[in-house]
Amino acid sequence: MTLDLPLIWAGIIAFAVLVYVILDGFDLGVGILFPFIKNEADRDQMMNSVAPVWDGNETWLVLGGGGLFAAFPLAYAVILPALYIPIITLLLSLVFRGVAFEYRWKTKRGQYLWDWAFASGSILATFAQGITLGALIQGIPVIDRTYAGQFWDWLTPFSLMTGVALVVGYALLGATWLIYKTEGDVQRAAHQFTWIAGPMTLVLIGCISLWTPFLNERFMERWFSWPNLLYLTPVPILVGLCAVSLYWGLIKKKGLIPFLASLGLFILSFIGLCFSFYPYIVPPSLTIWYAAAPDSSLSFLLTGSAFLLPLILIYSVYSYWVFRGKVGAESTYH
Repeated sequence: MTLDLPLIWAGIIAFAVLVYVILDGFDLGVGILFPFIKNEADRDQMMNSVAPVWDGNETWLVLGGGGLFAAFPLAYAVILPALYIPIITLLLSLVFRGVAFEYRWKTKRGQYLWDWAFASGSILATFAQGITLGALIQGIPVIDRTYAGQFWDWLTPFSLMTGVALVVGYALLGATWLIYKTEGDVQRAAHQFTWIAGPMTLVLIGCISLWTPFLNERFMERWFSWPNLLYLTPVPILVGLCAVSLYWGLIKKKGLIPFLASLGLFILSFIGLCFSFYPYIVPPSLTIWYAAAPDSSLSFLLTGSAFLLPLILIYSVYSYWVFRGKVGAESTYH
């Protein structure tokens, strides 16, 4: 049996992106919530909750971007010029935020500057991710295997909405993570944030879901033709169950359930997105097979990833196991 290597690699990259979103999403969310907490000790506790794992979370972004470059060079060559501004903003914001993790512990006089860097880097990185996603959904024009759009095509009302939606969604992930990982004043504040960010996230998911089919005829046909409509029916039902679980967990003061429910919302949204995109890797022009590297290259890369992926997974699981449990006010990172 011949392996469909382009499809396998599309699955690997999609998996890496999903893991990045749900892992780095909550630690970016903690940064988004940072400006709303004024007490220095509470901010320390918030940062300590993600400090041991944030850099490992970003490994998945490197894997996704590197995998796209290696396995789908044509898609990489089209996406980069179409989205230079949001992608560069994303990367610089992540660097700015990463430096703040280390420097804020080394100074008292200038700590407020690094707190600002941590928060602004988190917000800008998330907003840029959302704009990038929105631009991909609305489509990138391609002529003769080259990006054929304008420099500012990525900036549209839809991409701005997806940018805002991701900021709100990551804030929800960050708040539910803090419910799970912290205690005391920080946990109480996280409950309040979740009550606000939860409904906003659900509304924005609904708005984007209703808007998306009207961006592209293929999306409309994919979502509402038979039997695709039957396949998609469980998704909104499961979204509703996640919403119920989220608020049941809040009311019952459960630590882990709200976080798992918010992860569920992101996973289901990602499944819907993948369903809309398939078989395109860059809608509406480049399919997975057209944009893929030669099978010989994909086979070679797959051999290496067979060793690399399990190592990354083992490292990730082990790091979360080592740093399991609540982060108290007395916990320190520096």
